[in-house]
Formats: sequence, structure tokens, C-alpha cells
Amino acid sequence: MTFCNNYNSYFSRRDFLAKTGMGLGAAALGSMLNVGKIFAKPTSSISGRQKGIMGSPHFPPKAKRVIFLHQSGAPSQLDLFDYKPLLNKLNGEQLPDSVRQGQRLTGMSAGQSSLALAGSQFAFKQHGQSRAWVSELMPHTASVVDELCFVKSMYTEAINHDPAITFIQTGSQIAGRPSIGSWLHYGLGSDNDDLPSFIVLVTKNKGGQPLYSRLWGNGFLPSRHQGVQFRSGKDPVLYLNNPKGLTNDDRGKMLDYLKRLHELEYESIGDPELNSRISQYEMAYRMQTSVPEALELSNEPEWVYDLYGPDAREPGTFAANCLLARRLAERGVKFIQLYHQGWDQHLKLPEQIKVQARETDQASAALVKDLKQRGLLDDTLVVWGGEFGRTAYSQGKLTKNDYGRDHHPNSFTLWMAGAGIKPGITFGQTDDFGYNIISNPVHVHDFQATLLHLLGVDHERLTFKHQGRYYRLTDVHGKVVHELFS
Repeated sequence: MTFCNNYNSYFSRRDFLAKTGMGLGAAALGSMLNVGKIFAKPTSSISGRQKGIMGSPHFPPKAKRVIFLHQSGAPSQLDLFDYKPLLNKLNGEQLPDSVRQGQRLTGMSAGQSSLALAGSQFAFKQHGQSRAWVSELMPHTASVVDELCFVKSMYTEAINHDPAITFIQTGSQIAGRPSIGSWLHYGLGSDNDDLPSFIVLVTKNKGGQPLYSRLWGNGFLPSRHQGVQFRSGKDPVLYLNNPKGLTNDDRGKMLDYLKRLHELEYESIGDPELNSRISQYEMAYRMQTSVPEALELSNEPEWVYDLYGPDAREPGTFAANCLLARRLAERGVKFIQLYHQGWDQHLKLPEQIKVQARETDQASAALVKDLKQRGLLDDTLVVWGGEFGRTAYSQGKLTKNDYGRDHHPNSFTLWMAGAGIKPGITFGQTDDFGYNIISNPVHVHDFQATLLHLLGVDHERLTFKHQGRYYRLTDVHGKVVHELFS
């Protein structure tokens, strides 16, 4: 006698409870798990887009989509945007105890006998009508400052890279929580039938702090909400193409039969991951046509390449990914996450930061300009920043032409543009040493709550019940920073 013939004789406890209907077992299960999750019907079909659990935004959104330009490794705000002339004046002198206030240091500089203040070697000027201070390293960003909102009072709880980047991307320093894009797909669904709602682009051939797929993972949300990484090269999405000898028509028929089998299995045991599998198979089928079209940059006019810079012609560079992000935004992708590594400059900062600035400055500014001239900046939020800041003192030996900077969670800078953000302002302020925040502090959870608010989401109401309690992106705190809104 086969296992299939005896299937109903081997129910697990989960199977039994799922089949108990409205009895005591189902009631107990419903009290422990997300009822909507367990008893939800499949949310996708070959021709229909997915809807989010919210059904509609909590309130009218100002943003339809987000492009997050994450600078992995933590750019030095003191050499890019947070101008501190006192550091140049006191260059080489010791960080005062009254400024440090006993704050913890990393193991990389805690043992130093000297915490010598390091002034920036790069000149700063004010730009635009907003008179924003920008380093000479970022001339293209300087040209769009009147579109930007600089938040110079960001702070975080993590002092090392992995927990810090996990924190800003998932709301927790501990791995395993859903990423921002996953929360948005879960809550708001998709605006595109043929492309994932959450797409990830990573600059190729960059060293630095490692990036893990869990940074764009779904955590405890259903797997259909995870980000999909697009790569440069022959196969932008792994395992998307048909196996040799299999036509698209064959694959379509296979998916139809597979869907029917999964639906029968779902009716039998009620496992919600079956719905996710159906959804992912169908999306992969549609992506066979939509992905090549979206990634075809050769039909972009010459002036676009001139705008984004020469690197835009090379797939996988930050510039090419910024151009691709604009194309994905045009096609309704809700959350587009770019990662650019290499900003972790503990030593030889003046030499290394020049490379990073050259690779990112023109393309970042071009993205803002390109979105604006196409009318997309009105409902697209662009974010640029890292996971924390860098210290005012030098890690290692300070010399006339060289210095490094250690991790600094207590203050850092990011900028935002577009969709409901007040342009041409600087929000928050650090002290004369760039070490402590003296006005309008913005915690990472405040930033996340603000981002969700712009998309019409109340961060306290978008929750998911897991292991007996409700989770949200901002965990147990976070407030919307209304002063940033236009």
C-alpha cells in the first residue's frame, strides 16, 4: 500500500487542527496564529497582480514607490555633508572628554592612546538657494541640493556593521526579521503584474562589508514577499530561463497543473506557503518576458548616458543600477533597493573616499534629475545613506595627508528627495565636533516610521503575528517626523 493511499492515516497535529473546521482545535490554532494568513485564499493568478493585506493604504499616500540607495560601510558624513570647521582648527588635538561623555568605542580604537581630532582634507561650499554645505567630493549632488532634504541628526543603536545594516533594513539588529520592502509588499501589494514588487541591485565587483540575502529577505512573512536580486550578466535572475528543451508553452501548461495540485493540497492541509509557491511560479513565468524588456538599456538615448555618467554603459555599476532603478520605477516596482559597498574607511580615508564619491555622486544626482524631468519625483521617494556615521577622531595614526575614521552610531547624515519630502532643507544638527546631536534627533525607527507614512502606512498598524506576538518594522517605538514633509 503506497503512502498516497494511506495519506489520510498519517496526519500531523498541524494537519488535524487545520482540518478541524470550527471546532476547539481550530479555535486554539486561530488564537495563536494570524487567522488571515492561515485561511487566506490564493492572492494571485497568471493575469492578476497581488493585493496587500491592508487592501488599501491607511491614509492617502504621498509616495507610490521608494528607491533606497544604501551606501554599505558607512560614508563619512564629516567629509561629505556635515561641515565642521572647528575640526580643521583643532586638527591633531585630543577629543575632549566633555564631548565623548564616556560613549563606547569599537574594539578597533578603544585601545588607542590617542584620539586625535581629524579635520576633513576636503573643501566645503554652500550651494543652491538652500545654501546647503556639500564637500568638493560631491559636485553633482551639490547641483541638486534644492531638491534634497539632508537629515544630519540620524542615530542608531548598533556600533558594528552587520547589526547596524540589519537594523536599518529590517528594524532589528538580530537577523530574521522582514526587510522594509517585504513589509511594503505584504501590506500594500504590487503595482505591477509582471515584475516583483521588491527588487534588489548590488554594485558588482565591490569589496568591503559583506551583504547577505537576508537583508532583503522576508523573515517570518510568506516567502513571496522577499526581494528579488537582479544581477548583471547573462542571467539577471537565477533559474528564470526554461531548461533546455522546454518551451514557454510547455512551462505554462506545467504551471497550470502545478497550481491545481497546490490548490488541492492547500484545501487538504491549509499550509499558506503553498499559496506563496503558486505566486512565485507564476511571477517567474511572467518575468521571462518582462525582465529582459526592463533591463534593455541599449534603447536609452545618448543624453541619458551623459546624465548618469560613463559608468552607466557598464552593467552592474552603481550608475547603471541607478539608471535601471529609474526604469523599474517607471514600471511600477514599489521598492527598489540598491547596495554600494566600500565605504568602510578605517584607514587611508582621503584616498579611498575619492573613489567611492566618483562612483556614486553623478549617478545619484542624475537619478533625482531624471525622475524629476519625467514627473516621477512627485511620487517617488529617493533615500541615500549608510548604516551609521564615522568618528571625528582618527583611527590609527593621524598624519598631514592621511587619517581614518572609526564607526560612530551617535550621529550620521542621510538625504531624501521627492514624494512629499520638503526640498531644500537641512534637518537636525550636530555639535561643533560632529560627535553628538544637539537638535532634532532622528532614530532609525523614526526614519522607518516616516518612510512608511509617506506610503500611506501607519507603522503601528502594519503588523504580523509570529510566535505569539505581533511584530512590526519599527518594533516597539518610532515616531513619524512630520517636519520633513512638504
